[in-house]
Amino acid sequence: MNYPERISQSGKTIYDGIRESDSLFLPQDELENALRNRLRGLKLDYPLRTRSKVLKSKICEILGYPVPLAFRKTQPRFPGQDFDTYIQKSNNLQIWNEEIVPTRRYVIIRVNEQSVVTAVRVVTGEHLARLDTTGTLTRKYQAKSRTPVSASELVTPRDSYDLGKHVQALGKKTVLGTDVDFGRFLPIAELYANLVKLAGTGMPDPGADQERNRGGALHEAVCQSLGMANKRDMGTCPDVLDQLLEVKLQTSPTIDLGLMSPDDETPLEAVAFAKHSDVRYAVFYGKTDGVQVQLEHLVMCSGRDFFRRFQRFEGKIVNAKLQIPLPSKFFD
Repeated sequence: MNYPERISQSGKTIYDGIRESDSLFLPQDELENALRNRLRGLKLDYPLRTRSKVLKSKICEILGYPVPLAFRKTQPRFPGQDFDTYIQKSNNLQIWNEEIVPTRRYVIIRVNEQSVVTAVRVVTGEHLARLDTTGTLTRKYQAKSRTPVSASELVTPRDSYDLGKHVQALGKKTVLGTDVDFGRFLPIAELYANLVKLAGTGMPDPGADQERNRGGALHEAVCQSLGMANKRDMGTCPDVLDQLLEVKLQTSPTIDLGLMSPDDETPLEAVAFAKHSDVRYAVFYGKTDGVQVQLEHLVMCSGRDFFRRFQRFEGKIVNAKLQIPLPSKFFD
């Protein structure tokens, strides 16, 4: 039985909650494929309010939900499958009076000048946050070490459940447009043993206002230490997909964590069976003289244990119009 039939026979509406482990909850790739295949060619040449209703009614039909007599003003518009929809003629995505929710799915629908659907992408809020180049998205989560870091430390001695076995079984595949070799996945203790060797080494400092480039240099050094041929930072989360590894470089106490809390139990966008809390965090502490960054210590832990070692504090949440420029090849 396919998913529209399962949903239809369940009697659920778009407003009925579904656990992500439930067979009625569509994984992101299935949701994207279903909407892309059935929405392409749909003409949405209507006044805005009518256009919205026509689109939502069509999505209900595609997914097997009954079309409600009136659509409620909920956030998101499809609570049961946890997604919102946005229709785009341009590459300037605008989100009004809502913060971006990292785990929510965002269905971005491309229409041409005749208002005909030509493409569909489904991405998470976390993915959208990485596309923001305007600085309008305030980092939500920040942290600092609970005690001064004076030595390298492995906080989490082993990964949870059979994470390594499941990840390695994926082998070589393309994830989010990136070629990844999951067969090289290392247990966290072995990963730490490799990376701690970087303590005591240095790298050029491109400047205090060049945080992204500074992080890129560390990313390359990490990949080299792991014998990885692909050293380019693809902007994925986690940073090094092959190892489910997030890398942080600290020359100051505050750790910027972005919109996703490390201990979040929702699935990763890139590896659905793994959770954000399974990601391994390599936090490198160092000093800079403005010319060279000297790595001194490495603190490593799983996302699940992150706040056992680090103290969380939260920044402000943006609640206004957010404008996110979509890349030119976003719908390719």
